[in-house]
Amino acid sequence: MCRLVEKGIEKDFIIFNFSGLCYISIEMLWRGYTHYTMFFTGGLCFLILYKIYSKHKRLTFLQKYAVGAFVITSVEFIVGCIVNLIFNMKVWNYSNMPLNVYGQVCLIYSVLWGFLGILIERLVNGKSKNTN
Repeated sequence: MCRLVEKGIEKDFIIFNFSGLCYISIEMLWRGYTHYTMFFTGGLCFLILYKIYSKHKRLTFLQKYAVGAFVITSVEFIVGCIVNLIFNMKVWNYSNMPLNVYGQVCLIYSVLWGFLGILIERLVNGKSKNTN
């Protein structure tokens, strides 16, 4: 039993770290720079989505999209409130974007996060036979 728990923790650790590295790489390509907090943010987003998508394999395309957009936007908002508003680290600021919330999240990126969620689901579950 203990070894099973260790394997789960080891797997989560690997997923978290790999996805954190992937996220900061994406951010480097998109913005040209990143911040160490984005490693943790990206790792957390992917790990949460990995757990959800592994458990709920029969979600429709729209459900997968909505879950991805919601989870990533929620984590981004929470992390943004902590690192940007409380600790004033100025990691990102969406104040100049339309439909933003406290400059920490905005509609445009939430839409993009939904597509990232679909990509993550495909990585987790492989090409889905469910075409809804």
